[in-house]
Amino acid sequence: MHIFFTIKVNFITLLIGMLVALLVGYLIGYFLRKMFTEYQIKEAEEARKKILRDAEDEARTRLKTTDIEAKEKHIAAKSLLEKEMKSKRDELREQELKLQKKEDDIRREVENTRDRERELEKNKKEMAVLGEKAEAEKVRYQELVREEVQKLEVISSFTAEQAKEEIKKKILDEAKMDAAREVKKIEEKAKSQAEDEARRLITMAVQRIASDHVAESTVSVVELPSDDIKGRIIGREGRNIRALEQCTGIDLIIDDTPGAVVLSGFDSIRREVARRALEKLTQDGRIHPGRIEEVVNKCKKEITQQIKEAGEQAVLEVGIDNVHPDMVRLLGRLKYRTSYTQNVLDHVKEVAWVCGHIAAEIGLDVQLAKRAGLLHDIGKAIDHQTDGTHTQLGVEVAKRYNEHKYVLNAIAAHHEDVEPESMYAVLVAAGDTISASRPGARREMLETYVKRMTKLEEIGDSYKGVEKTYAIQAGREMRIIVVPDGITDEESSLLARDIAKRIEKEVTYPGEIKITVVRERRFTEFAR
Repeated sequence: MHIFFTIKVNFITLLIGMLVALLVGYLIGYFLRKMFTEYQIKEAEEARKKILRDAEDEARTRLKTTDIEAKEKHIAAKSLLEKEMKSKRDELREQELKLQKKEDDIRREVENTRDRERELEKNKKEMAVLGEKAEAEKVRYQELVREEVQKLEVISSFTAEQAKEEIKKKILDEAKMDAAREVKKIEEKAKSQAEDEARRLITMAVQRIASDHVAESTVSVVELPSDDIKGRIIGREGRNIRALEQCTGIDLIIDDTPGAVVLSGFDSIRREVARRALEKLTQDGRIHPGRIEEVVNKCKKEITQQIKEAGEQAVLEVGIDNVHPDMVRLLGRLKYRTSYTQNVLDHVKEVAWVCGHIAAEIGLDVQLAKRAGLLHDIGKAIDHQTDGTHTQLGVEVAKRYNEHKYVLNAIAAHHEDVEPESMYAVLVAAGDTISASRPGARREMLETYVKRMTKLEEIGDSYKGVEKTYAIQAGREMRIIVVPDGITDEESSLLARDIAKRIEKEVTYPGEIKITVVRERRFTEFAR
């Protein structure tokens, strides 16, 4: 019984195991079939997407090809149209030029006709004026004859010699008056031709003295330890001298002058760089293009640093602050600029000190006065690089860095180019004159200066009717005070001209001398 039960249990267990195995096999087959189906579906989807992408790429390619062909046709049509339009425009332009030329010719003819008409009208007016003047002169001379007849009747008791002297004196006085009037007419006429005359005089002056001045202000001389080094400076086939000239922008003149090389150039800073570089190269002995470039760059850095230090030192010495760094560098550049042999940086510092002292005495802002004096010639630091006068350039650069309006006006007015708008402009003009005119500032011996001033005053005092002569502005101007009752306005004009002619003959002086004859009466009363 027990054995039968055991067999039955084993059979049931085996049956259950088989059922479980069948179920597991079925499930595994189901999942494998499902996975295979999903894989086939995925592959079909990817194939579909690939077919769609290929179709899109082909469509895009065909569209692009069609677009390119359309653009090419459009460009060809546009090019053809532009050619036709250009041809039409050229034809129209040619016609316009012809019409413009005809209009210009007609306009010129009209202008010439109008000019001739105006000239005829002007000649008529001049003839009328001359006729009126001739009539007036005729009446005046008739009146003079009548007056002379009356005077002759009065002096009929004179001797022959007395009468002759009286007539001679009267004729001379009349001739002087006529000459003075003619001189005024000539001067008025000359004013209209002043520009052309000024150009002519400047051209003549340049021809006469420019070479000496240029040689003095644009040339530096470098002393050499020996003449043998000149060949090394030139280098094989001139490569060293070319490299040096190219790096510095300065011309080197190597001639038979013993132990010296001449540097020629308008830019004083470049000339200083070239001088230092050449001195260092000759001392070092290694002279070749690479070394030249290295030394020149080093010297440029040294000069740049010295310019900055010179500007900072000038600002520190004068005692002003809040100066823009670019303005400080421009001030430093003035160290290498001269005006009539006077160093401009020293000059502007002198002007600043003078302006400061005068401002302190009269109660003005000392700092503002010094600032205006220090910056009044700042335009000279850039006038070799830009067109324009140094006053115009100075105003522009000071305005760029927001300087005070009184400083701007002082820069513009210190050579009387514009009217002074404040006392600071007057101070700067005075300080500029004092610094430039002091003895020794512009390479003139004190003895020569004193002799020239004395000679000018002696010439002025030697004329009849002159009360006192003053030579001012280092002899660049003369003020001649005459007795108002002893000399007329016409005689004053003649006096100024006579003194100018005599100074030209007897005195040696730089530039020009302005001669001003002052004739005035003053009436003073006191109310008590």
